[in-house]
Amino acid sequence: MKFVFSPDSFKGTLSSMDAINLLEKKAVEHFPVCTIVKVPIADGGEGTVESLVIGCNGTKVQVNVLGPNNNEVLAEYGIIHDDTAIIEMAQSSGLPLVVGEKNPLLTTSFGTGQVIKHAIEAGFRKLTIGIGGSATNDGGIGMLMALGVTFFDKNDQVIIDGIGENLEKISRIDISGIHSALKDCKIKVICDVTNPLLGDHGSTYVYGPQKGATSDQLLQLENGMKNFVQIVKKDLGLDLENIPGAGAAGGLGYALVTFLNAELVRGIDEVLNLVRFEELLNGASLVVTGEGNMDKQTALYGKVPVGVAERAKSANVPVIAIVGGLADDIDQVYESGISAIVPTATRAMPLNEVLENAHKYFEDAADRMFRMIKIGNGM
Repeated sequence: MKFVFSPDSFKGTLSSMDAINLLEKKAVEHFPVCTIVKVPIADGGEGTVESLVIGCNGTKVQVNVLGPNNNEVLAEYGIIHDDTAIIEMAQSSGLPLVVGEKNPLLTTSFGTGQVIKHAIEAGFRKLTIGIGGSATNDGGIGMLMALGVTFFDKNDQVIIDGIGENLEKISRIDISGIHSALKDCKIKVICDVTNPLLGDHGSTYVYGPQKGATSDQLLQLENGMKNFVQIVKKDLGLDLENIPGAGAAGGLGYALVTFLNAELVRGIDEVLNLVRFEELLNGASLVVTGEGNMDKQTALYGKVPVGVAERAKSANVPVIAIVGGLADDIDQVYESGISAIVPTATRAMPLNEVLENAHKYFEDAADRMFRMIKIGNGM
């Protein structure tokens, strides 16, 4: 038998690779002669580089960059298929990298721009950038500064720091110094949120609080974003703040589309394309996927299990999902191609117990699943 294991991470407990290793352990116990294909999945946030490097047999490059507080951090980007660089914003500008008190007025995406610059100067012209897990609300101006864009204040003085606080100070933009190689780059951005840049559903008001913004800071950041948009319209003639995903990563989605001509793409589709998932399905007997909690949003937003199941369904390969939690409203999930769902919890229990025993409960669920498969083979 050939098994393809392609789960999402179980946030806070199991990485995608943790889940795959537990599946492998139980698969070999019950089917000693089986073939196993490992396809770790990430959604554009932390772990994206690791997952795609493993899934594509790629390599990693390390680079020292400025973190969100201008603190030095060591970031990695991946190289896959010999011509594509995989960049993960979380490694250079992620929330866990913030030193001291969280304050998105003072954080920058400059380090993300440094990683992009390193990749293009190494010769890569195909870039896939995951922008989940950001600590920033700078509209992407930090990244743009690292790539050669210059911002001026009302006194026509160069703005030095690409931080959220300085968005409202921008009076003029000069893109003449932007890195020349960018015009030849094809950039795809893994982005599964649909927020516009501005307004109640935009970058600042939806994601700013989790980055530490107070109510007064939210107002300042929103006004800064509005100013940035107006200057972009004046100097560049571009009006893209309302496209779905412009508000992702503190406005980095907006900056990537507006200045770098990037394309925002659904995470699971891009990841499955990069690992050439259809080829991996050849001769497969079963796909096992999974996620921390499955409900109607799994289908509505095309989360990992549904994206995997849609591809497998087209190849007539059955799919089983192992999940940490399971809601009642999941009919659409079955319609997507998932044949069966196995929850890890077997009884009502406190959340802390679930989290503390996540490995054991997942392994037990995998064991139950493979036992049932053996019964099916014998019928």
